[in-house]
Amino acid sequence: MKYHEPSPQSTPRRSPETERRLRAAENCATFGLLLVCVGLVSPFFSQSIGWVMDVSKWIYTAGALIYLGARIAGVVADRGASMRVRRLRRMEGWAGVCFCVGAFFWLFNFYRFGSLGFGLKVIGETVTFTLAGAVIQIIASWLLASALRKEINP
Repeated sequence: MKYHEPSPQSTPRRSPETERRLRAAENCATFGLLLVCVGLVSPFFSQSIGWVMDVSKWIYTAGALIYLGARIAGVVADRGASMRVRRLRRMEGWAGVCFCVGAFFWLFNFYRFGSLGFGLKVIGETVTFTLAGAVIQIIASWLLASALRKEINP
């Protein structure tokens, strides 16, 4: 039994410049996720030091903005992709929006409650939106990998 081999026309080809831009956007998104992770986890390990909360909120915010920017750049760079792949890349952008909303709530609650100490009062919404963004990112990356695999091997 012979397996179906895709014709050269059905295999999506990208220019080297597009591949380079997508790789750079993916690397930037990974760096942003690492900053989000470090910013969110560090206050849990040093609850008694106030300056750690100050530094952590800015690390988290920078990571969220870098991640969102990288996801937007990834959508713009891959204009030749199928509609399904572009929609899934936009879905990854919504994960970045969740991270940015989490950063907003961290900054807002930190200034609203002042330096009353660390607690879920200050960082509760941030954890919630980070988890929501993580779930969106996981689902989008699974679906995106599947969609790209189907495009290459129909």
